[in-house]
Amino acid sequence: AEEIQEIERAGADLLHLDIMDGCFVPNLSYGIPVVQAIRRTTSLFLDTHLMLADPGKYLAPFRDAGADSLTVHIEVCADPRDLADEIHRLGAECGVAINPGTAAESLFPSLGDLDLALVMSVEPGFGGQSFRHDMLPKIETIRGWLDGQGSKVHLQVDGGIDSDTAPLVYQAGARNLVAGTSVFRNPSGVAAAISSLRPETSG
Repeated sequence: AEEIQEIERAGADLLHLDIMDGCFVPNLSYGIPVVQAIRRTTSLFLDTHLMLADPGKYLAPFRDAGADSLTVHIEVCADPRDLADEIHRLGAECGVAINPGTAAESLFPSLGDLDLALVMSVEPGFGGQSFRHDMLPKIETIRGWLDGQGSKVHLQVDGGIDSDTAPLVYQAGARNLVAGTSVFRNPSGVAAAISSLRPETSG
């Protein structure tokens, strides 16, 4: 709760919650009770990233726990439009994520049904990894498709985002940047870390 209050004061736009099942990714994180506890401590938007092998089973429980958006991986649902319909029926926003090895074009058939497209710029599962610069063309490709369609879908990037990589990702077309290690372990503090990620301060 104290850390959440600190990032609220520092101007964070939302909280990105990484839910890992130890199956789709080789790590376990936290589940529904922790999301419920987070919801009780903050009014920030809870952007909930389901790194799960079978996310369909958990859409309603995480929504009931307080998630405002639910992002699933295209690697476990080749056509995510049915899940998108269910997420919207639950009253949440829907996102679809793609791993580094998944082509940008795999998102195109379902982008019109989404609120958010998430490009993973590291392999999902563990924090503290280095940003993969070969993901920049993928971000540009998706940005170009969205702009060509006049789409308002948010383009999010997660993995290795810091004051050095944020400007590159922004230039490639992403406007929703997820940062963990570079914020919570920044020696200059949370407020300075968040400020350094914004385009007007990061250059």
